[in-house]
Amino acid sequence: MNRYFFYLVFVNMIANVVSSVPKILIGHRMKGAILSMVVSYILGLVFCYICARFFNLFPGQGLPDLTKKYLPRWLSGTIVLVFASTWYLAGLITLVTFTFLLNRFLTPDMPLLWITFTFLLFLTYGILMNSWSVLYTIEFVLLCCIPIIVLITLKAYTSPELNWDFIKESFMYINHFPSFTAISASSYLLLGEFNLIIFNRLFKRKQKTNWKNMLIIAFFGGASLVTTYFIPIGMLGFKGVGDIVYPWITTSDTLHLEFFVVERVVYMFLLLYLAISFLSVLIHWHVTLELLKSVISFKKLKWKKHNLTPHLFILAFWLGALGTVIYLTEYELTTYTSYFLNYLLCSFVIMFSLFFFIKRRAKV
Repeated sequence: MNRYFFYLVFVNMIANVVSSVPKILIGHRMKGAILSMVVSYILGLVFCYICARFFNLFPGQGLPDLTKKYLPRWLSGTIVLVFASTWYLAGLITLVTFTFLLNRFLTPDMPLLWITFTFLLFLTYGILMNSWSVLYTIEFVLLCCIPIIVLITLKAYTSPELNWDFIKESFMYINHFPSFTAISASSYLLLGEFNLIIFNRLFKRKQKTNWKNMLIIAFFGGASLVTTYFIPIGMLGFKGVGDIVYPWITTSDTLHLEFFVVERVVYMFLLLYLAISFLSVLIHWHVTLELLKSVISFKKLKWKKHNLTPHLFILAFWLGALGTVIYLTEYELTTYTSYFLNYLLCSFVIMFSLFFFIKRRAKV
């Protein structure tokens, strides 16, 4: 597989460590979270394989191109608009989550609107870039962040504050029946490959989906799931961790690097996930913009021969983000995120039915 495929998968894995996913999983720690993670891990790998195999059949084509070719025009437009809304909400959740997080830990005196406004300024430039430039940005930022991610992860596993008895206590609830909400939350970490609905346009040659590629995703996906769930429990206690809004931020604040440039890991952690969250929103909203451009274009909306339709969509992105930050609380954000993740998992029935129908129509 192309290395950019792995970047899309890895960014989604890493970004959701500080989002609502660990909070949802930890909230279900006595309600089948471990078995839910096992089920979601298997489902996520199956979804990843199906998605990769499907788009490998159509090199250089995104989902809007395929729906236009093999579906009626009205149905194609409707499906693309539904997917665009889904991808926009995925990016919006990450953006609002990190806005609340920054306001709580780094800039408590700064209004939420100003933090969101600053994010949106940088995002606007990134979203409007061409898809290759987006992938180059992802590669550069991710490669800069990987050494820090490895350092923090190793420090967490080797820290004397990590109490394995708390982790053993969590396994006492392994016999509880899986929760659908926990399954949908944990499976979200393994769904970055679905950004191929747009980025597959850039992969002109057929890619190979073999067991080695899937083994790489399986290893890092499993490590991400285990780390996301068990490290906060081991650091903060099996019962106490449930009262914390951002488990991983508090966990990182228990870590110290005595002989490093910055002793408190939490500052490195916040800056690291500021970059990763930016990448996550950039990917989701770039995909959203490309999906919208494929079905909606106001030809008369021009300035100096430049069509302003994408800028109209960006304005809608801004209004949606600013409005959400104003009216949503942190508790409501977690609640609505769990609803969205449940919807997302159910929507794969439609997604895979669409894949099957297009494959049958294309006769490949």
